[in-house]
Amino acid sequence: MTQNGMWIIGYGSLIFKPPPLVSFRVSGTIQGYIRRFWQSSSDHRGTPEDPGRVATLVSLEDLKHHDAFNQSFRSYSISNISGDKSDSNEYVQEHIQDVSQLENHDLKVWGVAYYIEPENVDEVKSYLDIREQDGYTLHTIEFHVHSIPEKDKAAQKIIQALPRATDGDLYIKSHVYIGTIDNQSFVGPEEIEKTASVIRNSAGPSGDNFSYLHSLTTSVRDLHPDSISSDSYLEALTYLASPRGSQLYSKGH
Repeated sequence: MTQNGMWIIGYGSLIFKPPPLVSFRVSGTIQGYIRRFWQSSSDHRGTPEDPGRVATLVSLEDLKHHDAFNQSFRSYSISNISGDKSDSNEYVQEHIQDVSQLENHDLKVWGVAYYIEPENVDEVKSYLDIREQDGYTLHTIEFHVHSIPEKDKAAQKIIQALPRATDGDLYIKSHVYIGTIDNQSFVGPEEIEKTASVIRNSAGPSGDNFSYLHSLTTSVRDLHPDSISSDSYLEALTYLASPRGSQLYSKGH
């Protein structure tokens, strides 16, 4: 048993399907990344013969070094830039003309962080190592906390002991599973219509692919009471993968 508790950061299915033995949860943002359904899934939401699609993170560094990712980034950048819909279009357009000028704090992905008590860390680690396979590897990132459980005094004590970033946010430094662009299951950049088609027609041992996408989209939207956490890429992908969206797209082509 470890002497320290553990934080688990989630940006995909962990948001709506938490790990076991969670003490409490906070919501917040991961800076310097965008979220895309560019990781193929042959073990959960698809099969080896017909892989589905699941979420991964693409770093700002990768955006800067791979022009092929930029079209998707520019198409859904307004709600990714600073993660606030109050930002003006002029601000967004000014900053996305040259991706090389962006900094990590310009990109924010909404997600969650779960706290695991010390006595449960080993068991939860083993669970995650089985769940997060098929190309995912562990990476250390910072998670900026934007919500604190109001009625849980023990949770508040743990959170208030966290360090503060230069912007004043409390932040958690922990590990997260990412399917990087050089892993064998990475399929990006992929046109959103192609991704939607795959999701619409895929299913695996963990269920159908569209349920995963829909659950993630609504869960991310609900992370903030004013829905500023809503992800424009997820919203568009969910619409295109839905029966109505697929029919309208087919008529237009």
